[in-house]
Amino acid sequence: MSQYTKLSPEQIPAGLFDRENAPLLSGILRGVEKECLRVADSGWIAATTHPIGLGSALTHPQITTDFSEALLEFITPPSHRLGMLLEQLTSLHQFTYRHIGDELLWSHSMPCLVGKSDDIPVALYGTTNRGKMKTVYRIGLGHRYGRVMQTVAGVHYNFSLPGSFWAFMHQNEGSVEELDQYTNRRYFDLIRNFRRNYWLLIYLFGASPALCRSFVQDRPHALQPFGEDQNTLHLPYATSLRMGDLGYQSKAQESLYVCYNSLESYVKTLGRAITTPYAPYAEIGVTDSEGHFCQLNTGLLQIENEFYSAIRPKRSAQKGETALTALCRRGVEYIEVRCLDIDPFSPIGINADQIRFLDIFLLFCALADSPHCDRTEFQHILANQKIIVSEGRRPGVDLITPEGQSISMRQWANELFDAFQPLAELLDQVHGGNAYSNSLKVQKNKIDNPDSTPSARVLTELHEQKLSFHQWAKQRAVIHKRTLLAQPLAPAVEKLLNDMAEESLTLQADEERQEQAPFADYLKSYYEQYQRCCNESKVA
Repeated sequence: MSQYTKLSPEQIPAGLFDRENAPLLSGILRGVEKECLRVADSGWIAATTHPIGLGSALTHPQITTDFSEALLEFITPPSHRLGMLLEQLTSLHQFTYRHIGDELLWSHSMPCLVGKSDDIPVALYGTTNRGKMKTVYRIGLGHRYGRVMQTVAGVHYNFSLPGSFWAFMHQNEGSVEELDQYTNRRYFDLIRNFRRNYWLLIYLFGASPALCRSFVQDRPHALQPFGEDQNTLHLPYATSLRMGDLGYQSKAQESLYVCYNSLESYVKTLGRAITTPYAPYAEIGVTDSEGHFCQLNTGLLQIENEFYSAIRPKRSAQKGETALTALCRRGVEYIEVRCLDIDPFSPIGINADQIRFLDIFLLFCALADSPHCDRTEFQHILANQKIIVSEGRRPGVDLITPEGQSISMRQWANELFDAFQPLAELLDQVHGGNAYSNSLKVQKNKIDNPDSTPSARVLTELHEQKLSFHQWAKQRAVIHKRTLLAQPLAPAVEKLLNDMAEESLTLQADEERQEQAPFADYLKSYYEQYQRCCNESKVA
């Protein structure tokens, strides 16, 4: 057994099982950010602007856009209650369907029919410097990676353990660190363990083994036609093409080493990627010959969000503050899991069993020993991701342990599930019932029966229904639309969401009436924050 799959009794403090300490885990905060494309009834990406009935994409706290004007993003507020989280996400879908007419919310991570890169509309956020920066950032992504890649959608899971949990662990260990320093250190322990093991999440929840030929266009690829269907491309044992080279991964970023050994090393290495020029992007230039902005800067990253990591440490930023500055000043508030495909079998893209398993997985990552990671292990992690993405369901597939040894995927997974069991029982004790243990059984079955994984189910349905990927995904979207519209939206919830939409439009209008500094000056001031973060970091 690898040291990275062990969880000894000493690592799960006995006090966590005491009834009076249940709030230490029942107080876990969760949130979901779910992206999905608006798609015209024809099956092509919607060319319409962000519907005014949904409010302002710049200022609405729960309904916004990502890269494209057609790429919606639903954001649930943090909640202690899993049921409430799912209800809120469902309400956002229901409300949106009441404002997009005949359009569909795409049911899959890989996009619908897409045309030329330049035909994909970049998201617009108004005339303020803040809004212009968001749009220019997306224009820059288009220049760097092509707009087609930016039509890929996913689900992000936000997770934080309550301060009382960290205070308990701090006291239990007899730590002499300041509590905020201890909490930051332990969150980065969690992140390193997550990175060692997130290949398992890609295997369990990957749901994009196939895609529409229009997505690859003239880009090189190793995909195969799906039977006689030349419009559907796939890999027989793939799990999540979204997490591979054709999706939200970047060849340029493979040379980027971000160090997760501490908050200081993370800030330093990520800040350097933003502030150090990168020759291929310098050739693009910040502005074109007519003075129009092509990108925000010439660094390997324009801002932190461009770093396509499977997990991020996060801190809510104040107005005008960079995400890295917020993290540097006030430490880790929560973590964001970013490696999840949309579940095409769920109307809202995620389900309760999946969330419960994520809680178990992340609690394991927080409690297990987590040695520092070096560049060699960093490369092993990347290699494991690629293996699982392209051939995760292949019988006998092997991975690379953190120690650099070969191990069968199934053996590693079974060791992890053994370590997860006491945590599932602990969470069942905290919440009552056996929902966490049942969730563990559901996921364990996917190890024993690869055909039960979402990726295998997608390919099975394509084969049995004799549909192209595009036809199948559109069919799922239509089914989900009917399901969501058939469910009543509580009048109080509809009124609340209408009020939020109207208020967001008012907020944007108020912001646009305020005097704006020249955009170049605004950017200069914004990027000075990164320089200060790097200079103030304690890591050389």
